[in-house]
Amino acid sequence: MRALGAGFQVYGWAPSTAELAARAGLDPVEILRFDGNVPPLPLPASRPAAIASELARVNEYPHGGYPRIHEAIAEYSGVAPENVVLGAGADDLIMLVARAYAGAGDTVSVPQAPTYPLFRIAAQLAGAGVGDDDPVLTFACRPGNPTGALDPLPDARPLAVDEAYFEYAEDPGAVGLIGDDVVVIRTFSKMFALAGARIGYALASREVAAELNARQSPAPVSTLSVALALAALAAPPDVAPVIEERERLARELRALGHAPVPSRANFVYMPVDDPRAVSETLLAAGCVVRTFASGIRVSVRDREDDDVLLAALAGESKSAGRRARRMRATTETVVRVRLGLDGASRVRVGTGAGLYDHFLEQLAFHAGLDLVLEGSGDLETGDHHTAEDAAIALGQAFDVALGDRKGIARYGDATVVMDDARASAAVDLGGRRHTSIAIAPDPGLGKHVLASFADNARIALHVESSGEDAHHVAEAAYKATGRALRAAVRSESDVLPSTKGVM
Repeated sequence: MRALGAGFQVYGWAPSTAELAARAGLDPVEILRFDGNVPPLPLPASRPAAIASELARVNEYPHGGYPRIHEAIAEYSGVAPENVVLGAGADDLIMLVARAYAGAGDTVSVPQAPTYPLFRIAAQLAGAGVGDDDPVLTFACRPGNPTGALDPLPDARPLAVDEAYFEYAEDPGAVGLIGDDVVVIRTFSKMFALAGARIGYALASREVAAELNARQSPAPVSTLSVALALAALAAPPDVAPVIEERERLARELRALGHAPVPSRANFVYMPVDDPRAVSETLLAAGCVVRTFASGIRVSVRDREDDDVLLAALAGESKSAGRRARRMRATTETVVRVRLGLDGASRVRVGTGAGLYDHFLEQLAFHAGLDLVLEGSGDLETGDHHTAEDAAIALGQAFDVALGDRKGIARYGDATVVMDDARASAAVDLGGRRHTSIAIAPDPGLGKHVLASFADNARIALHVESSGEDAHHVAEAAYKATGRALRAAVRSESDVLPSTKGVM
């Protein structure tokens, strides 16, 4: 094997979450990755059901190629299927383009540092040098990584443009130039939240695309990844909330005295005097950022997670408190929970199971919890699986957040009236599972969802609720349960609330 040259740059993967948690002395669940430029959650389309049919024939090769994904990408991008080249993420396509255009003795031009290191690596692996003197290929990154800048395109041809983040830029990109010896490289890793699926695509003229496809590996992506990409393209996400949060994050950073660079991507680059020291300080608070020679790059997550990073940058002490994160994934659903018992009723629940999302919101709000519960499920079959798994995940997070249950009040009760409905609830957080729940009339899953929460929280729960309107009756039951939990969960001392000495 021929050795790589002394000046060869090797791509350095960030450490694993488990390794970073060990360095910080934290539980891996407390680590927030602000270094990957990916969404905090998968898309609702990324459910096991999306790959079920392909999984049933995963023993087979993709005979005939991938015509459906070529067609879907073409429609999404405004080109013909013959203009599409598939690859295992944008990285695979950067490497493909480099080896198609460059070889030993050639020169490839890459963006000025700081930039994505794979451009240089791809050129060197192709045997070429890196420079600006009569290049056979020029790489551009737009929006730029790590700055997020939307710089003008170079005039050089042939030109390969990495547009991994173009959806966040509110700009059409370079796709209109593919007939002018321009190759556009895009990915499903960012906006479509499929980084783990490793699938991307390039757009080029028919002649260039044919040449690139001829040089690509046979079956370069998996049929499972194609199925996930097709599901994502069928329901593309709205990037407006990400852009809004990006601008909010930048404003908050400026309010702390920092000077983030204006960004058109899903991250913010911030020059700092000692990037390594800042990164280590943030890691101690559970926040992982990407470190560069002159600054740090922060991925935009959501308000709750971004506020954790902002607090750490402000030097505010981060008490772990009674908090928990939980993910539940089944063949029907994916649900993620962020829960704080010592909260201020800051609650957001969104799984698509509308009525039961509402009920869980009421429970958490009246319990005084901080809760973000997000996910998706097979709502085409009804609310049952999604609502049930949301309640299970919430119950499991509640159990974890209670810890050893030392010092809690343990018992609580409450009565709530709501128009025609009257509900009473009593709870024991001692750790023994039991439910006695009467909701009459029940809108369908009211009793079942509440019982699923209680069972997985390892609590005893007694509820009686009656009235005329099923919605009101169930809602009163969840509010009363929340009020009872508010009393039972409060910290009173450091004494285990049991005369037996065990819970």
